[in-house]
Amino acid sequence: MTPPVPSPAAAARPARSRQTLVRQAIESLREPIAAGDWPLGSRIPTEPKLAEALGVGRNTVREAVRALVHAGILECRQGSGTYVVSTDELAGAVARRCATAEWRETVEVRRAFEVEAARLAAQRRTPADIAALDRALADREAAWRTGDLTPFVEADMALHRAILAAAHNVMLAELYDSIGAAMRTTVAEAVGPQLHPDRHVDHARLVEAIRDGDPDRAAREAAAYLTID
Repeated sequence: MTPPVPSPAAAARPARSRQTLVRQAIESLREPIAAGDWPLGSRIPTEPKLAEALGVGRNTVREAVRALVHAGILECRQGSGTYVVSTDELAGAVARRCATAEWRETVEVRRAFEVEAARLAAQRRTPADIAALDRALADREAAWRTGDLTPFVEADMALHRAILAAAHNVMLAELYDSIGAAMRTTVAEAVGPQLHPDRHVDHARLVEAIRDGDPDRAAREAAAYLTID
């Protein structure tokens, strides 16, 4: 699906200074993020499409995107595009802090989030949540079979986001997304550059526990793959 683009109203404004253009472009990019038109984890439109929609040059768009990357709201992934990773600077600050954290610290933070999310998801999941979890689990397994690390990491993150969504705690989900880059790093390091069978971690039992509405079992399953040797 092609993501929506910001309003082209900027094109009708009178001549402005370069810095004013950049500031206005930044605000125009913030709007669809705040409104949920570009949800967390989604890829934003390409630079040419943004430039056309905003009525500004590509250099202006590039500077605006760079500013939001620096703020921790967007993340550029080489060869893939630019993605929404948080909705505000506070979440971005958390993400930057996680980027300098030790691997052990990040795993411990993941454990705090994911164990409680699994527990809540087992208590609050809806039929729609269960269907989303089943799809995400199937996509994760399909990504593993490709043998390609990058799509597997993204599919693994998508499954965990589905669990967070099933927990129906907006703050918990937003905080988890704010440290998405650090989460990807721990997943990538855990499975290694090659997807060897002995590194595969089955999440089917976790999804089953959530489906069965067993919060204690769901929490145990989530904790089991977040051990620190």
